[in-house]
Amino acid sequence: MEKLNIHIEFLGTGTSQGVPVIACDCPVCNSTDKRDKRLRSSVFIDTGGQHIVIDCGPDFRQQMLRIGLKRLDAIILTHEHADHILGLDDIRAFNWVQKKPTDIYAEKRVVESVKRVFNYVFSENKYPGVPKMDIHIIDNKPFKIKNVKIIPIRGLHDKLPVLGYRIGEFAYITDMKTITEEEKQKLMGLDVLVVNALRKEIHKAHFNLKEALDLIAEVKPKHAYLTHVAHMMGFYSVENKLLPDNVSFAYDGLKLDI
Repeated sequence: MEKLNIHIEFLGTGTSQGVPVIACDCPVCNSTDKRDKRLRSSVFIDTGGQHIVIDCGPDFRQQMLRIGLKRLDAIILTHEHADHILGLDDIRAFNWVQKKPTDIYAEKRVVESVKRVFNYVFSENKYPGVPKMDIHIIDNKPFKIKNVKIIPIRGLHDKLPVLGYRIGEFAYITDMKTITEEEKQKLMGLDVLVVNALRKEIHKAHFNLKEALDLIAEVKPKHAYLTHVAHMMGFYSVENKLLPDNVSFAYDGLKLDI
């Protein structure tokens, strides 16, 4: 099978509060290093034919303006928490430019949450100019966006089922705390794995740094990047030097080609 060439750009690599955190006066939140400035976690993927964004948090508008994206083919959602869906109203701009609804891929439970939060989008008497979404319900089975195969990866965010995704030799998982041995098999043979690593201390609903590194050591990607990073992790310039050779902290604006 011919290898899929993918361009990746990290739109955001922070937690639900982002970094800096509002009203926080810690050294990391006061850092002048741009790699310590983290918007809510999201990633842009260009397969050469399809422009795909995974997750659409409240920083979506700022992220799209920063990368200058003119066309968006699909948004895939990992789960329904606010920091992963609240930017969906801003797809209106792409609706206008592309003259069509935006394709949204998510599990049934996540779609139901989107419909509650954005009830005005789905009402019978729509206000002019509301976002237009073509909803595609998925589950933990492979699906395609045009000719691009997407493999969902199931994990638990505390007790909430969430999905990560594999596209070619790239996989992106965030907001996970546990993953089964069966699902780990989907992460084998990767060029790049992106995985959440909230902080060094244990957390109820997220991998901490050790848990993320343990997963990376088990599935053995060529390189791994840590995302969904909290200010408690420390300075990028310090902590990144302490990681294994094949692991790096991701940061907003980081670009990869695989």
